[in-house]
Amino acid sequence: MSDETAALSPRDKWFRASVAITAGIAIVAAAVGFIWLPPFQAGARFQGVWNAICQAAGLAQPAPTAAEVVTAGYKTTGVVFTPGMFQGAGAESVGRGATLALRCTMCHGARGMSQANSPNLAGQYAAVVYKELRDYKSGARTSAIMQPLVVGLSDQDMRDLAAYYDYLPRPPAYHPASAGPPPEIVVSGATMRNIPPCAACHGGLDNKTGSPWLDGQPAPYIKAQLEAFKNGTRRNDISEQMRNVARNMTPDEIDAAARYYSSQPP
Repeated sequence: MSDETAALSPRDKWFRASVAITAGIAIVAAAVGFIWLPPFQAGARFQGVWNAICQAAGLAQPAPTAAEVVTAGYKTTGVVFTPGMFQGAGAESVGRGATLALRCTMCHGARGMSQANSPNLAGQYAAVVYKELRDYKSGARTSAIMQPLVVGLSDQDMRDLAAYYDYLPRPPAYHPASAGPPPEIVVSGATMRNIPPCAACHGGLDNKTGSPWLDGQPAPYIKAQLEAFKNGTRRNDISEQMRNVARNMTPDEIDAAARYYSSQPP
């Protein structure tokens, strides 16, 4: 038997010692990481050693039946999207929505295209229009202008308005090559800051239900909304998704996204 083979034999005292030391370190590390440290985590609630080990390992455990439910100290959106909830809106619904929209023209334009810095609603997804109207009515989203206008709307009225604006032709995306490459924040996001690409939810790469179509929207409006999400004055995003994104965006990234999406044909 060679010296090298002998050194790896269980009969070698140094081999046995190194294995014992390694195993001891592993056991101590596991005990510290899975048993001793978890109870010191802020806000953690554990029911015994096994529960602490499972949570430290990332395994989901049932919440304690007596666990306190933490609710936000402000109103949040109550809209729940379901597949196909806006499919099948007929001409009658669109017609009723067109009539209701007559009082919206001062800010949003006669055909849903604003001449001011209000959002363009032509071709906007029905789910988006409906959700925002619901949120204005419930107080989850605040506006001194919008809230008095929606207070008398029924749920069917809001669905009809959503159907009408969804029916109108949407302004196409306009991003000529002469304008240069799209901003990094739009096409790639910022992974290290947990910012997904804007285009992943708002069109370009993909669309997420409930996320608005942004192409053609006025730059001041987009910038104002991103800043409102960033500073927390707008809080009707589901699961804080936009607040988590906007608070990590720099002012330059907010400006770049607003300029990019506001681009319209001359």
